[in-house]
Amino acid sequence: MWPFRRRVRGGSGRALRRTLLVLAVAGLLVAGFLFFPLGRYVYEDVRDKLGGTAEISPTGVTASAAAPGHPASAAIDGLTNKYWGAPELGASLTCSFGTPFRLVGVVVHTGVSKEPQEFRRGARPTRADLIVETKDGTVHEKAVTFNDKPGKQTVRTGISDVVSVRLVLREAAGQGEGRPIALGEVEFFRRT
Repeated sequence: MWPFRRRVRGGSGRALRRTLLVLAVAGLLVAGFLFFPLGRYVYEDVRDKLGGTAEISPTGVTASAAAPGHPASAAIDGLTNKYWGAPELGASLTCSFGTPFRLVGVVVHTGVSKEPQEFRRGARPTRADLIVETKDGTVHEKAVTFNDKPGKQTVRTGISDVVSVRLVLREAAGQGEGRPIALGEVEFFRRT
């Protein structure tokens, strides 16, 4: 019968399949090029979450201002019963590091003490700007809100090649005459 005995040339559609394959590969290459930064961000974020962390100490610390008896160095001394006292809002604490590293998180202890009664007696930051600089000069800014309670508060970052971190105080609770804004301790964590 005529419709069933019809012959088809061998190789029919081969050119179409090759063209579609070339277009698919080209599309994947273009998509990879366009979405590379996003893909790299996702990859690094997964590594941050699955990998371990270790604390890293700054090689230097400075403050734009400090209350008498409460120097900037008290914020990185490993003790929460001593603190950096900022005399006013807008004061900043800058920590610098000798070698660039991947900053996965910052832990901040606000207030003059971990004890709730002592904590409430002092001024403590409730909002700050976290400004992170990398070795190529890129600056990353993040607004951070702190809970008004004693204890550590974690800020996730995920920034590579960090060389300095600055914390600028924007809002505080419990302010009063002769009460510096207390930042008990700042800890930095790198990916291992």
